[in-house]
Amino acid sequence: MKKTALLIAALAVGAGSLRAQDSSYSLTVDFPFVSKYVFRGIQLADESIQPSVEFASGDFYAGIWSSQPFTKNIDNEFDFYAGYGVALNETWSLDFGATYYLYPETPSTVFEDQFEPFVGLAGDIGGFSTAFYLYYETQYELLTYQGSLGYSIPLSDAVSFDLAASLGFVDAPGNESYTYWDFGASFSYAINETASAYAGVTYASNDIGFADDDFFWVTTGLTISF
Repeated sequence: MKKTALLIAALAVGAGSLRAQDSSYSLTVDFPFVSKYVFRGIQLADESIQPSVEFASGDFYAGIWSSQPFTKNIDNEFDFYAGYGVALNETWSLDFGATYYLYPETPSTVFEDQFEPFVGLAGDIGGFSTAFYLYYETQYELLTYQGSLGYSIPLSDAVSFDLAASLGFVDAPGNESYTYWDFGASFSYAINETASAYAGVTYASNDIGFADDDFFWVTTGLTISF
């Protein structure tokens, strides 16, 4: 599931990070490895590769994200998403769109594909990147509230040290509603004008009670933009 989300290396906030694009288009390809796949405070798989590709033009963006676990008994996942950002002023922007979660190898009797519209507000407060998102998953009627915070410290012209954290609440009617949180740190290295490498660690937890509630994992990868 697209963690929109928290991509520590890029300080992305939520499943639809806001874009500041001009009228031209861009294509971004990402190749991360994660030692655990954790989504909204719940671990879904162990070691996985999670490649993605995103197209952006002006304020519109669309992409495909996937999770390919190394463990054979864990099914693959593909997320198709699209959104549009609207600048409210020089600091704040409104973002809205939707994600379709596809599980081609999972029987529908076990877990069904899902559709999730979202709306968010993102901006900058004193150098901190902030975002507040609302997600509504239609298949299981899950309502998720999430706030994110990020801060980047330039160490040189090519290297930055990035911090990020998020706090969310999943309202699950008839099931276990819960709160989750995560925070992490990473280093990002600009190889050239189009490619960057990153590596970082993240800790996440939840208050579900009947499930594992402490997760620590490593993320490393390469991002290329055209």
